[in-house]
Amino acid sequence: MTVRLSRTVPLVVASALFMEHLDSTVIATSLPAMAADLGLSPVRLNLAITTYLVTMAVFIPASGWFADRLGARRVFVGAIAVFLAGSILCGAAPSLEVLVAGRALQGLGGAMMTPVGRLVMLRSVPKHEMIGAMAWLTIPALIGPVVGPPLGGFVTTFASWRWIFWINVPIGLLGMVAALALLPHIREEEPSPFDFVGFALSAIGLAALVFALETAGRDLAAVWLQVAALLVGLALVGAYVVHARRVDRPLIDLGLLRLATFRAGVLGGSVFRIGVGALPFLLPLQLQIGFGRTPLQSGLTTFVAAIGAIGMKLTAGRIITRFGFRDTLAVNAVIAGALLAVIAFVDAATSVAVLMAILFVGGFFRSLEFTAINVVVFSEIDEARMSRATSFSAMMQQLSLSAGVAFGALTLHLLGAAGGRAPTAFDFSVAIAVVGGLSMFAAAIFARLPADAGAEMLEKVGGERGTD
Repeated sequence: MTVRLSRTVPLVVASALFMEHLDSTVIATSLPAMAADLGLSPVRLNLAITTYLVTMAVFIPASGWFADRLGARRVFVGAIAVFLAGSILCGAAPSLEVLVAGRALQGLGGAMMTPVGRLVMLRSVPKHEMIGAMAWLTIPALIGPVVGPPLGGFVTTFASWRWIFWINVPIGLLGMVAALALLPHIREEEPSPFDFVGFALSAIGLAALVFALETAGRDLAAVWLQVAALLVGLALVGAYVVHARRVDRPLIDLGLLRLATFRAGVLGGSVFRIGVGALPFLLPLQLQIGFGRTPLQSGLTTFVAAIGAIGMKLTAGRIITRFGFRDTLAVNAVIAGALLAVIAFVDAATSVAVLMAILFVGGFFRSLEFTAINVVVFSEIDEARMSRATSFSAMMQQLSLSAGVAFGALTLHLLGAAGGRAPTAFDFSVAIAVVGGLSMFAAAIFARLPADAGAEMLEKVGGERGTD
């Protein structure tokens, strides 16, 4: 039964997360066609992307409480259903208002899907099998942003942009059936009362921060509005910190940061994701605007990074078991960040084979880092705080990925604004080098972990590689 759960649970959860990660990136490629069909400008249609991300930020902190109260499997299946309802509404949208409503539903479903799916796995798969299981959850997050743009371009070119949403329906229905049949029923016997004050402070504060990050450097909102959103967000998050210290069971449990592995996983992981999160935004623009390649050529070139990520699944357990979490995370952060920064030295004359080789190897090491982070961050978490830990971790992932895109966009904006011109190939190279260097800084945080950090996650893994 243990082997069965270590395989089926991550596969079922990963299939739903792949749908969510794919959908969150595929829309960007189709924005021009969607805007033309709805009679809008592409800039106005960016509201559909921002709405999704803001809704995610609002409801992720509450996902753990709902899982404890209603049961993790029930919430996970319900989240898929809500996501599908939003997908159908988006595909049938006759106007911007309907499209935004559909994206809000998708954001609500995605906010519950990701942390609750991870919670199901953490509570059902033994700790010593977690590396192999978590690798499956890492792959969708890496493949989605890579597959999304070319798939969006292909569907929009040869069918209709509406199919980028409708294609979720059969995938989601299969995921719901598999989840009901294969996932264990997990529910907290005595859930804590809902922290309404904490939810209000975190919801508005995080929504304001995500809005500020998503619009920074991209001329999607007035500068004064971006600054106001940033200040409001920081103020409310600060108010939440004060509130969390005064209640016994806060919605976002800041006390988890006292645990060395959780703190390193959240803080180091956030720094690493800020750098890596900018790559799916910067690289396609570099290839298309800087080097003059078509969206299809760009997508086929970057897709190789997903193959490298899948290849990591075969070796992650052995690498982490051999070197331990601390050394793997610290050294690999430098390697992965350096491989990201190397892309800055690629130019239009660089052969496609060389670029694909860099992306393939980089995809492997980035996936290894994410797998190690996603395992070690929960190594000291007890059963009682597992739901709060998953929602906290998912919230920080969402914020750091949004910050990564904002950081990349703002860098391009500043470089272009300095000369009063649009970004050039050189500007993209500088931005990629900067975010690659930023990812490397995560090594300093991981290096402070104890040498035996996450040791319980490594027990038996070397002797059970045949059952991964």
